[in-house]
Parts: sequence; structure tokens; C-alpha cells
Amino acid sequence: MQTNSEEYGPRDLVGYGFNPPNPEWPGGAKIAISLVSSEHTLVNGDEVSETLASELGPGVTPHVNQRDVNMESLYEYGSRAGVWRILRLFQERSVTCTAYAVGQALEMNPEVGQVLKEHGHEFASHGWRWIDRSKWTVEEEEENVRKTIRAIGKASGAPPKGWYYGMVGSKASPRSRALVAKVFREEGIPLEYWCDDYSDDLPYWIPMPGGQKEEGLLVIPYTLDTNDYKNATYQPFTTSDDFYTYLKDAFDELYREGTKGSPKMLSIGLHCRIVGRPARIAGLRKFIEYAQSKQGVWFARRDEIARHWKGKFPYDPK
Repeated sequence: MQTNSEEYGPRDLVGYGFNPPNPEWPGGAKIAISLVSSEHTLVNGDEVSETLASELGPGVTPHVNQRDVNMESLYEYGSRAGVWRILRLFQERSVTCTAYAVGQALEMNPEVGQVLKEHGHEFASHGWRWIDRSKWTVEEEEENVRKTIRAIGKASGAPPKGWYYGMVGSKASPRSRALVAKVFREEGIPLEYWCDDYSDDLPYWIPMPGGQKEEGLLVIPYTLDTNDYKNATYQPFTTSDDFYTYLKDAFDELYREGTKGSPKMLSIGLHCRIVGRPARIAGLRKFIEYAQSKQGVWFARRDEIARHWKGKFPYDPK
């Protein structure tokens, strides 16, 4: 039996150090912006209702063996209205995103998958369902990985290139990265990148879990600060201007670094039921318009960032 440390690998507290590499983004861009757009319910066989990431805020008590129809409807807003408002904005501003797609959600609302595909957005995996996976057996987790791959393949025409389980409600275990890599290998599918990481402003390589010595797995870090999820937890963005100002400040600092020869990546996390609300999307609209008013800004899907990084900085097993 492997220990958690052996399954997940050692920690790296050093990273790129004082002089990170110049990523040489396409066209000499000063910054790369990555826009990244489920629940517990008795209807799906759970024993408790959802409590996280809603207008009800933190501290919600779960309903045991009873449906929370109010919570269910708050989540339904995302799939009924919010997602379309976001996708219309992206179409209007001619930007594409990486959709962290939940497999079961794609099956329950296939029109979302159709529009994502038609508009050129990327499908990355957010697991089969957004639930606590930490107590699953190895077999249960592997089967859910396979179900997710099939669902995304059906919706998009191709398996996902990247994976993000997420924090808080999903609770991926330390073994999850190795298990996902194992299933991809058994299915004959390349796992191009991994996003359950918040440790840097640039991608970086790690050895492929369970792979050959010459195989590497690219980590593309995500973020929880430039993320609308905060609206449903702590330190919320009370107004659309709060969200816009925070995104703008992050952009300005990273853009300044880029003009000095050290470009970075800015990830922005979006949830359909949260930023899809009319007042909140106003802040996102203002930010996209602001960023597009600057020279040298690359709005990129995460698969595009992965492809670029692999071309410029291939894995070196040393």
C-alpha cells in the first residue's frame, strides 16, 4: 500500500524562484487569460442535500433524507439561464473558454454540450458528479472516471484533454491524480494536463504518475481568488464593480510583469449559477472589455496553453 505522499508525490516549495521563465506566449502577448466556466440531492440517490456555493451563503445545514427544493432551484438557475447568459457574452466578445464539465450534467442538459462544441469551447473534466470522492474505493473512482470520459466524448466528439476535480465539495483524495492517469492510460487516451493545483502563475511539469520515466504531466494551476465562487462563501464580491475591480487589479499587476519580460497566466473561475446572475455578469463583461482594450492579451483555452507550453518547454526527466 502506497502512502499518500508516494501517491501524490513530494511537495515543491521552490518552483521557478526569483526568475521564472518567459513563457513566450503567442504573438508576444504580455499575459494569457484563461476563462474557466453539480450538487448533492436525494434525486440522484444521495442521503443529504447540497449546502455549498449558493445564494444562501455559507453555514447552510444539509437536509438529511429530505430534498432541499430551494437549493435545487438555485443550482437549476445555472443550467436554465446562467449558462446561456455567459455563453452569449463570450460569443459577443469573441472569446472562448475551457468548460470544466461534469459528466452527469452534460447528459442531463445535452444542449449545453452542443453549444459549447459549436462555439469552439474546450471540454475539460470536472468529474462525473460534484460530490465528496474521498471515501470512494479505488474501483468506484476508476469507474466514475470512465463514465466521465464517455460522457464528455459523447458531447464533444473527443475525450477530455485535462482534468480538474476541484476543492470543497468534491474532495479529491491524494490518490486521485494517479488513478485518473491510470484510467487514461488504460483507455489509450493522453492526459494532457492536470489542474488540481493553485501553486503558481505558470504551468509546470511533474513526472507522470505511474508512467514511464520519459513521461511528464503538465500542471496548469487554477485559482480560487479571481473566482466568482467567493460570492457564495467568504470575502464575497458584493457588487459587480467589486468583482471587476479585483479582476482588473490582478490583470494590471500581471500585465505589468509581462511588459518587463516576465509574462504570466491569469485564470478566472466562473460558475453558471453565480456569475450567470444579471448583476454579476456585468462585472465580468466590464473586465473582458477592459482586457481587450489592451495590446498583447491572449485569451486562451487551457488546451491551447498546454499545447503552447509543450512546444516551448518540453518535459525534461533529467
